[in-house]
Amino acid sequence: MFSSCESYGDLGRTKGLDYHYTGPVEQRFNPYTFNGGTVLALAGEDFAIVASDTRLSEGYSIHSRNTQNATNCKTDKTVIGCSGFHADCLTLTKIIEARLKMYKHSNNKTMTSGAIAAMLSTILYSRRFFPYYVYNIIGGLDEEGKGAVYSFDPVGFISERCLQAGGSASAMLQPLLDNQIGYKNMPNAEQVPLTLEKAIKLVKDVFISATERDVYTGDSLKISIVTKEGIREESLSLRKD
Repeated sequence: MFSSCESYGDLGRTKGLDYHYTGPVEQRFNPYTFNGGTVLALAGEDFAIVASDTRLSEGYSIHSRNTQNATNCKTDKTVIGCSGFHADCLTLTKIIEARLKMYKHSNNKTMTSGAIAAMLSTILYSRRFFPYYVYNIIGGLDEEGKGAVYSFDPVGFISERCLQAGGSASAMLQPLLDNQIGYKNMPNAEQVPLTLEKAIKLVKDVFISATERDVYTGDSLKISIVTKEGIREESLSLRKD
């Protein structure tokens, strides 16, 4: 035996061993990982836009440059954008698509944007003790044909706004959108109605700026534009480094 003042290193040397005690080692398992990505949604009088980049990364490694973060919810009036932990994004998207098919087969009609938002809130809350690590934003047209944007926290709290950014570059995109569209800190500015052309140009500008500052955002920009005619898509190349 050895006294409490003796170290394991001293004991090892007396027995001809060469090791050093460095203290207790703690092993941890983290079920989540952040795969980057940024999503953005904004609504106008009769349109909605959901945009996202296509980079899938982890740390300083890029796994894919062509990942679809904004997904058409199999309706002609709603698009959902997801970013965060990519495995949870895929799982959540599959669950939503299955629920939409069940609803359509049972009621012979498609679910509205507000109903999809309520359903997603319920799904997220049901996993509140082991939540999906996903930033969710829904953009689309409501029952009256007006643009609507719904954002969620990881446990299902839902808020309806005219614009919302989520993901790795949200802290850079949100203040600029609040200023240019929400007219924050501009009390005397003339509030001009947001047109579709201005909204598309603004979305492209803010993502180009975000890629200059955020390594988790880049490669390409996918823009889904929801109008009464349906959903059309545009794309834009971004920085790839």
